[in-house]
Amino acid sequence: MNRPADPRWKVRGRRSELRRQPWLEVFRETIELPDGRLVDDFYSVEAQDFVVVVALTPSAEVVVENLYRHGSGRVTWALPAGYVHPGEGPVESAIRELREETGYEASDWVALGRFIVDGNRGCGWCNCFLAQGAKRVGEPDSDDLAEVDVSIVPWSRLLELLAAGEMDELASAAAIGLAVMRLGTTGAVGEP
Repeated sequence: MNRPADPRWKVRGRRSELRRQPWLEVFRETIELPDGRLVDDFYSVEAQDFVVVVALTPSAEVVVENLYRHGSGRVTWALPAGYVHPGEGPVESAIRELREETGYEASDWVALGRFIVDGNRGCGWCNCFLAQGAKRVGEPDSDDLAEVDVSIVPWSRLLELLAAGEMDELASAAAIGLAVMRLGTTGAVGEP
């Protein structure tokens, strides 16, 4: 759903402070609030939209990655994810990222939702997907900077990793939560 902007918040000026395309652009805006106050240093960040995939095998195990993330400075567990490329829709990007990063393809895709990373600052839209029937079809062919170890874990182990803080990326946590809402805590369709 595309909601309109609140016309009572007026952008009176906007200047790019940092531009590193295609990765991100930081803007400094002057905003007039509904009560007439001016905020002359409201920062927003435009970043590429991205996808994150909860990929389930036919036996309801989950395809996960273990890798170093420089932003957090630690090795973490994560779901397959990546940027939406120009000319691709989110589902096409999700299909491509799952194949590139893990060597898996899935037969059944469901969009779980689209969410802004930071409601105040922007930072890109996260598109979450559930991919069922995931099967390994080849070797990963990723251009990620970090080494990625691909594993298959039971649904219950995935939830343990999340609860223990071993899977600490917000996008993965959100996608898992959305998948739990759809599948329940067992990871199987129709089971609570």
